[in-house]
Amino acid sequence: MNITLRVDGTPSVPALLLCPWADGDIEPLIEAFRDPALRRGASGPLETPEEVRGWLKLQRRGWVTGERLGFAVREDRPGRGEGRLVGSVALKGAGSGRESAEVGYWTAAHARGRGVAPRALEALTGWAFGTFAADGLESIRLLHQVDNLASCRVAEKTRYEFREVLPAQPPSFPRDGHVHVRQAGGPARTAATGQAS
Repeated sequence: MNITLRVDGTPSVPALLLCPWADGDIEPLIEAFRDPALRRGASGPLETPEEVRGWLKLQRRGWVTGERLGFAVREDRPGRGEGRLVGSVALKGAGSGRESAEVGYWTAAHARGRGVAPRALEALTGWAFGTFAADGLESIRLLHQVDNLASCRVAEKTRYEFREVLPAQPPSFPRDGHVHVRQAGGPARTAATGQAS
């Protein structure tokens, strides 16, 4: 399945394109993961082409199994070629008969403070509910560590309501975290269109 989601731009920010990861993303991923803040929250390093190829293989497998639907987020600048990589969003664990899924995301250092994460997450959330509601999807969880204030703001902007504090689960979740939840049926704020091919 090849899905592309588009988020409309505004006079101050360009439109965004959300597409499955591709082999052409090796160098942009290495560049993005030079950021220490991004590496701190990552499950593993992406410093070499070999590491990125392995990660891309996992992303493709996620689409085949349906366990992890990961999207590269790029600026959409028509007429200028493929837009620059600005982030990532992923839907984890959605599928037939599952009532709940989880989202994850990051924003490249050069694109922070421009609303990339909330706009991309809103598009992914709307698409997820539209695609999987008939299969039983009722809610989506967003988890972040308590010291990640930027993720808390993204959750608030995209109407993921705070539910509880999640105790640390080292090594993958070394500090306490917040659980935010978005229920199906909420009105969409961000215009997004999608195509499957």
